Amino acid sequence: MDLKKSGYNLGVVATIIVLFWIGILKFTPTEALAIKGYVSNSFLMSWLYHFSSDQGVSNFIGIYELITGILLIASFWNAGIGLIAGYLTAIIFLTTLSFLITTPGIWKLSDGVPVTDFFVIKDLAFLAIALQVIGKNKNFKMDQQGDNQ
Repeated sequence: MDLKKSGYNLGVVATIIVLFWIGILKFTPTEALAIKGYVSNSFLMSWLYHFSSDQGVSNFIGIYELITGILLIASFWNAGIGLIAGYLTAIIFLTTLSFLITTPGIWKLSDGVPVTDFFVIKDLAFLAIALQVIGKNKNFKMDQQGDNQ
């Protein structure tokens, strides 16, 4: 068994499951309310509230997450789509990680140890998967440029 390939595949499938799960949740009023404190304080995303309601912003994010999950599935068969999926995945998890800086009160002390909302910290692992997807598919661009010469 090729552990490197199995680990990659497992990581991508786990990321797809999480993107579908959280993407579907974005269509619920509970999740729209739950993300507002993060999104409204983000310099990358707060502008969305100028164009839509809390639920509309949440729906937009959910659509982005679901499309990214679909593209990650396609990445197993198409390197070009894989490259796009890798970048879209990286954008999702870099943005979420930026909440650690932009969200007031996200850091707390528990018995003298700094803690945060751990759902944000886990996104470091998903960012690593995104970078693996980009790395695996980055030669697609170079291969295409070589074909055009």
